Amino acid sequence: MRHPPRFEQLPKFEYRQEEAAIDLRKQAEGMSPCVRRDELLRKAAQLDAAVEIKEWLILSGLRAPT
Repeated sequence: MRHPPRFEQLPKFEYRQEEAAIDLRKQAEGMSPCVRRDELLRKAAQLDAAVEIKEWLILSGLRAPT
């Protein structure tokens, strides 16, 4: 008899960051130019940059110092 998994596997960290960036852009889309809109777009850009940096580090074969 198979038992159900004890926990659900969460999506990859990079995927969650990409989804969060998309959500932030959607929130900012309907707003008129204001400080809050700029903050949302800035945060989305930061998330995109974090994903790109992580992918670059993985592809270049760099490892954390030991």
